[in-house]
Amino acid sequence: MKRILISVVLVAICLSSFAQQQEEKKKFQIKGQPIVTVFANYHAGIGRANKESGFALDRAYLGYQFSLTEKLGGKVVFDMGSTKVSGSDLERVAYVKNAMLTWKTGNFSLDFGLIGLEQFNVQEKFWGYRYIMKSFQDEYKFGSSADMGILGKYKFTKWLSADVTISNGEGYKKLNGDNKYRYAAGVTVTPLESLTLRAYYDLASKNVEDDDTKDQQNLAFFAGYKHKLFSIGAEYNQMFNTKYKEDKDQSGYSVYSTVKLEEKFNIFGRYDNLSSKDDWSSADGQRILVGLQYTPIKQLKIAPNFSTWNPRDGKSSSFVYLNIEFKL
Repeated sequence: MKRILISVVLVAICLSSFAQQQEEKKKFQIKGQPIVTVFANYHAGIGRANKESGFALDRAYLGYQFSLTEKLGGKVVFDMGSTKVSGSDLERVAYVKNAMLTWKTGNFSLDFGLIGLEQFNVQEKFWGYRYIMKSFQDEYKFGSSADMGILGKYKFTKWLSADVTISNGEGYKKLNGDNKYRYAAGVTVTPLESLTLRAYYDLASKNVEDDDTKDQQNLAFFAGYKHKLFSIGAEYNQMFNTKYKEDKDQSGYSVYSTVKLEEKFNIFGRYDNLSSKDDWSSADGQRILVGLQYTPIKQLKIAPNFSTWNPRDGKSSSFVYLNIEFKL
């Protein structure tokens, strides 16, 4: 009887221990990973720009991404860049690019804090060569890639999703200076797995006492098609009342494509056209970019390329680049 009792107790202990282990496995483990991204290049001017050349560190992103629960996570990212005044590179500085929490449940997600914006996120990912050149809206300052605010995204079906953002409107490099906000909404449609369509609109106000000040508005449309051998994308962008100045409108379009040569080689090209209403902006012009990308390992990209900028005044400038991206 004693042996039977001992055996029963031992079995009970084993079963209890096993149940406890299974319960612990079910508990969520806090996890995270570092974020390290570096953009660097060597460039040399041609013709009118032949006096310009050198090595450059374009960007260094350092941070950490984490998950606290199955639904709650976040990330903090520092952006090491440079300050520029009247086109002169003065010094290296560090900004907080992201400091945000993300809550996800089902098809809904909510970002809060210093968040990444959706204004040109889809276009930038499709373009795919951020380390060489920013996407159109970012390159020509139609908006910022991050800002303090709140962003909600919902996926209605496999082919339809929408996002709504309320942000300060100053971008991630500046502190909030008024009680005005930027309101934004976007819709992304993927009728086919290889086809992406997107429409976006935002409105921002400025708290200044000036009769000429008007709400700034952005309107953008994008279409992109990806095949296993190539991709092609096109976007049209319109900004009304640039910097809150009435009738100071800007518009432009960008077309870009990538062709896969082999597993590690791609060739790519891009054409930008930026214009302003009644030619008020000296930034108007056209850009052509062509290059070859080599990816020896997943974490490293190397791209020799050529770009030329043709401004409205006719004083064009051309450069050859060797761009490098290192990313963990």
